[in-house]
Amino acid sequence: MSRTDTALEILRDLVAFDTTSRLSNLELIDWVEARLLAAGARCVRVPSDDGQKANLHGVIGPDVDGGVVLSGHTDVVPVDGQPWTSNPFILTDKGDGRLYGRGTCDMKGFIACALAYADQFAAGDLKRPVHFAFSFDEEVGCLGAPALIEEIMQQSPKPSIVVVGEPTEMKVVSAHKGLFSVRVALTGHEAHSSLVYDGACAVTHAVPLMQYLYESAQAMVEAAPEDSPFDPPHGTLTIGKMQGGTALNILALKGEFQSLMRPCPWDDVQAIYDGLLERAAETQARMRQYAPEAQVTVEVLSNVPAFRPEDDGAAERLARQLTGDNASRVVAYGTEAGQFQQAGLSVVVCGPGSIAQAHQPDEFIAIDQMRQGCLFMEKLVRHLAQ
Repeated sequence: MSRTDTALEILRDLVAFDTTSRLSNLELIDWVEARLLAAGARCVRVPSDDGQKANLHGVIGPDVDGGVVLSGHTDVVPVDGQPWTSNPFILTDKGDGRLYGRGTCDMKGFIACALAYADQFAAGDLKRPVHFAFSFDEEVGCLGAPALIEEIMQQSPKPSIVVVGEPTEMKVVSAHKGLFSVRVALTGHEAHSSLVYDGACAVTHAVPLMQYLYESAQAMVEAAPEDSPFDPPHGTLTIGKMQGGTALNILALKGEFQSLMRPCPWDDVQAIYDGLLERAAETQARMRQYAPEAQVTVEVLSNVPAFRPEDDGAAERLARQLTGDNASRVVAYGTEAGQFQQAGLSVVVCGPGSIAQAHQPDEFIAIDQMRQGCLFMEKLVRHLAQ
């Protein structure tokens, strides 16, 4: 049996675990951990706060620094309401060179390729170790990765390179935008709309806060360099949801909106957030002139840093060596790459499958992409043995 065939068998097993983000991933983690332990890996689980999910960190090879992390997330997006033509949790071969199933490309295909080579890594007389880093809740804001990364950096040996295996068709990606979202909630005091000093309208007072974010979005447009590789070339900031109020002639008791920022590596997310907090405090003070119980809260929903290009980065050099890809490219979607980069590691994004298939009904990965993913692992074994 070829290594690609082994990877396809592993992918069949991985897809069968329904690891939609709202569900536990523990059964899959049990299965993966058992396979890694059988190959001689040293494994550590990093559980979620409620114990219903877990990250997994496995290491194969010598106890020396400078190894390579193979990073993948175990959760998948929902299939609810999507018109699938096959069971999304049964890997389906329709004879067209593709394998269908939820998570095939995003991103259980990469995990399957990595696991297919676990015994090869173990038998490879490695001079530097390989780290398997499998997280939870990437699809809902990269929530599991920070604790996993902290565990990796606190333990010995410490890696130096991370390959985040999100679907790039095995092409090298050296940067992407980030993701930062907030929920702003205002509580005022109801009164007749003609008596504006007898209450505080939560919806009306939300407007200046939204205006600040709108102006921040325009500033992001102006801050983009002329040679920006992104599309669009600047960071974006939108207000995607707003609600509140009871009737046209009542000062609103409640008001809420949610905002999503996709910053480029050069955008100052913290400055925009600090400005929002400052204006929220000012708004609350104004509302309390007429409603002492008024409140304005700002809740961070997600904070995924942008992945910035590295100047002659070790991870990018390695990925280019293993794939032969010398083109420069960035992507618009976010990954856990920026989180690893913030920990001081050199990072590249490179994995099998196409992002165009991710999150879609009848998600698939081409079998040839799995072959390329396995070839990457084969070359990585030899590289780490040098």
